[in-house]
Amino acid sequence: MIKVTRLNGKSFHINALYIDTVESLPDSTITFTNGKKIVLLEKEEEIIQAIIQFYRTVNVLGLRDDEEERL
Repeated sequence: MIKVTRLNGKSFHINALYIDTVESLPDSTITFTNGKKIVLLEKEEEIIQAIIQFYRTVNVLGLRDDEEERL
């Protein structure tokens, strides 16, 4: 799960595994695999980094944080 913030300032968590696309339109917009969209305060790059960190935490990318330090 990653923490995000709606334009009204309300924070919540979403499951990053269901994210299809992240765009800046100009506000950051996430489209989920079911077609639902949400607009967020966070910048696109911040969201991408949070997704990557989540994937590393659950080992989806096959590369843990401690392994990255050795590269």
